[in-house]
Formats: sequence, structure tokens, C-alpha cells
Amino acid sequence: MSLTAWLFFLPACFALNMAPGPNNLLSINVAARHGFLTSVIAGTGRLVSFAAMLALTATGLAAVLHASAWVFLGIKLAGAGYLIWLSIQLWRSKATSFESTKHEEASLWRLARHECLVAAGNPKAILVFTAFLPQFVDITQPVLPQFTVLGASFLVLEWIAIALYSAAGMWLGRWLTRADVRRWFNRCCGTFLGAIGLSFLLVRHS
Repeated sequence: MSLTAWLFFLPACFALNMAPGPNNLLSINVAARHGFLTSVIAGTGRLVSFAAMLALTATGLAAVLHASAWVFLGIKLAGAGYLIWLSIQLWRSKATSFESTKHEEASLWRLARHECLVAAGNPKAILVFTAFLPQFVDITQPVLPQFTVLGASFLVLEWIAIALYSAAGMWLGRWLTRADVRRWFNRCCGTFLGAIGLSFLLVRHS
């Protein structure tokens, strides 16, 4: 992979990282409820899933997954179901006051697990890693080192996206001082997550 190809990869990749999606929406919600640092740390859960997908892509196993319509369907249904479940949980969540929410005990493990499972159940992520990254690989050169560079770049840019969306969540948090506003915010996030989950069902296996 040439330096020119890598420089073309970076802005295209960052555009994908910054695209609104279920994980970025989770970062906004977590930051608004529990703070910037908690959201950034919880976001490492999605990095674990993406790192595993990158490893599968680099070893060629993702090609098998991409070729299997049944496996793809299973992941799609699981991802859609999990997002719809999260949506229902947000709709049913209690709209506690802003101060009590900020001081409540937040389980980093639970938040990171949500991020990990949402990322793992996203069929669009599979398509990104199997169709997007290989476009920047020079098959005349060793493939593994190139995937290592591309994968590391992707994860760093994803971490930056986590930080930016968490900062946006902190800004929104300043406006969520009333319980009724917090209820509206949670339900809006829940609605968007549910809509994204339903959109997963429309993703086709190519």
C-alpha cells in the first residue's frame, strides 16, 4: 500500500467513523447521563468488536462470513433485535433528575458490553470491513502488514469519533436539567435506535 493510498483512506474512513449510527448514538446518550470519561471508556467496547472484525477480514475468514447468506441473516436479525430491545429499555427508563443521574453508579462493564454487542450485531459493519478496506490493499504486496496499518488507523479514527460524539453528549447534557426533558431525550434516542434496528432488516446480503 502506497502512502498516497493511505492518505486517501484516512478521510474516507473518518467519514464512515463519524456517520450517525447506533454506537455513536449510544455515546451521546451515555455522555449525557454519566459524563464524558465514562462514555469514552465505554466506547472501547465497540473497539473490541471492530478489532475482531478486522482480524477476521485480515485472515480471510470474513470472506466466508460474507459469502454465507444464512450467517449474515442471523447476525442481521440478532443486531436488529438487540437494538429494538435497547430502544424499549430507553422508552421505559425512569426520567430521574439530572443531578441524581449524574451521581448514580454507572457500570462501565454493562455500558461497554452494550457498545460491543451493538457493534457486533451491525451487518453494515461487516460490509464495511469486507468491501471497503480491501479496496486500499495492494495485492502485489504482503497483505497482513497492510491490513494492520489500515486496521490500526480505523480504530484510532473510531476512538476520535467516540470522543467527539461524547463531547456532543456532554453539551446536550447541559440542557437536560429537567426530568421531562430527560424523558423526551431518552425516548428520542430509543426511537432512533429502534429505527436503526428496523433498517438493519433492510440490509441485503450481496
